[in-house]
Amino acid sequence: MPRLFLGLLLGALLALAPASAQETPPNFVILFADDLGINDLGCFGRKDQNTPNLDKLAAEGARFTQAYAAASVCSPSRAALMTGQSPARLKITTFLNGRSDRASHRVLAAPINLHLPDGVQTIAQLLKPKGYVSAVVGKWHLGGKGHQPTDHGFDEYFAGKPNPGAESPQGGKGELGQADYAVKFIQKNKANPFLLYLAFDNPHIPLAAPVKAIEANAKSFHPTYAALIESLDAAVGRVMKALEDNGLAKNTFVVFASDNGGVHISELKESPATYNAPSRSGKGFVYEGGIRTPLIIRYPARLAPAVISEPVILGDLCPTICALARVPAPSTLDFQDISPVLFEQKALNRRLFWHQPHYMNQGGKPAGVAREGEWKLIEQYEDGSLELYNLAKDPSETTDLAAAEPTRVAALRGKLEAWRRSVGAESLKANPNFSRSLWEDCFVKTDVTQLKALPTSEAMRPLLADWRKAMNDATTEGANSLIFLEARDAQVKATKMKYEEPPQKDTLGFWVNADDTASWTFQAPKAGTYRVTVLQGCGKGNGGSVVALDTKQGTCEFTVEETGHFQRFVPREVGKLTLVAGENTLTVRPVKKAKAAVMDLRRVILERVD
Repeated sequence: MPRLFLGLLLGALLALAPASAQETPPNFVILFADDLGINDLGCFGRKDQNTPNLDKLAAEGARFTQAYAAASVCSPSRAALMTGQSPARLKITTFLNGRSDRASHRVLAAPINLHLPDGVQTIAQLLKPKGYVSAVVGKWHLGGKGHQPTDHGFDEYFAGKPNPGAESPQGGKGELGQADYAVKFIQKNKANPFLLYLAFDNPHIPLAAPVKAIEANAKSFHPTYAALIESLDAAVGRVMKALEDNGLAKNTFVVFASDNGGVHISELKESPATYNAPSRSGKGFVYEGGIRTPLIIRYPARLAPAVISEPVILGDLCPTICALARVPAPSTLDFQDISPVLFEQKALNRRLFWHQPHYMNQGGKPAGVAREGEWKLIEQYEDGSLELYNLAKDPSETTDLAAAEPTRVAALRGKLEAWRRSVGAESLKANPNFSRSLWEDCFVKTDVTQLKALPTSEAMRPLLADWRKAMNDATTEGANSLIFLEARDAQVKATKMKYEEPPQKDTLGFWVNADDTASWTFQAPKAGTYRVTVLQGCGKGNGGSVVALDTKQGTCEFTVEETGHFQRFVPREVGKLTLVAGENTLTVRPVKKAKAAVMDLRRVILERVD
């Protein structure tokens, strides 16, 4: 009896005792900077910008050295974070409302959704059945009226003022006012599990900070930007103090990240805000400087301080938060729960993909990316060219290894295409109002992907003046019409050659019979002479065939070159043809078959030159 009594008493006491931190639903705080670069914080190596609170956060948590945003610009990155779905699936693949089509663009912008699609659940909606209270503070940028955070499951929304004035007590970009609202939310909801998404407008341009703070950072690369980062750090400090003061720090899963890379070029009236070296380029680009983000996660209840090199992507946060809150992850999910990385130091051994079918205000061009292990493939959508980098040996993406690794290029491109098809990614169309001269002014005369930072931002302004003027030119009519003839659209007359649909192929292949031909009937918007480029592949030892491209107005011929693999496609300018305005037919036919197969052909590009 005494033993039974003691057992019942102990059971009652345990029932009354508070649950352990692991059993109690954790709180979630996502602190999201706007255009903060990969090395803008002291804990990521920056020496001329003061970030003590964020450095402390990193020392107490996990700092990720290979974290990625789901896009190189804001809206798609935020959409992936909120839903766990890829921007390509959501069809939010650029900032809302996107850069307008103009003559300097070789391709037209892919269609996009102007808000989160109806029926796609956000983190707030997923957590609500568990009793979570939620708020968005700051920048939303995922839709306007009828598609604000409170229309997507959040209980509160406070935007704050993104540009309250340099001397405002709210902070130059409103960061301090946003932090103060977040503190009040924490205090009000300390007895409930909560989700706080604090999306700062800092340090997005236009830049503004108090004069004294700018003077205090006078020796920085960009004194105003450094002052803004210092204020962002102070805002983060206020939120972290609120968690400590309310006894919530241990059981709160805190995330700090940025929506994309830092701005490394001149934009609006600003000189370059920051630099991302050793990462290449910056915001708007699919090189590492555009998609790498500083990521810090602190969760004292379960997570010991660590530096984590496993590649992760911010879309992973949605299923990870769901797992920690013990709610089902989204039924449609394009990312992974990274709990094994955080708590068990396990590798995920997966591929990462990006689809960015747009030109960006910073100079980025339409492209897709596949990362597998240390290898990164970039497919340039303008011409189908392929770049390959080994990030372990070449983190700055200086040496393109595509020619040296043709088999790897072909395999990775096939995996990228398979992924695009699986998520319903939008394809691109050629611009019928293209201007080569305007395009060259933007993308050839100055290659801003290779831009090197000078000692000060202001010193870079004159170097970028002409480029910035060209990028701002919104001319829509150009003389150099552009036409794409895709392999999948060809009319084939053949005994062997055919369109091979599998994503690793996506080509006119099996071209082993010299009598087999492919043709396209198409509309030319303007009459004239057109430059002909073929996107051609040819395996080792199979080059040398002669191929003709015929129209009613003439013929041009070229000799097939080896590319190392039949599915490693290289754009090659092969001659000129005359087209009439309106309907034309172009036929591709072998003149001489040199080896076992003629070639593989993915696209013919026609560009009017006069």
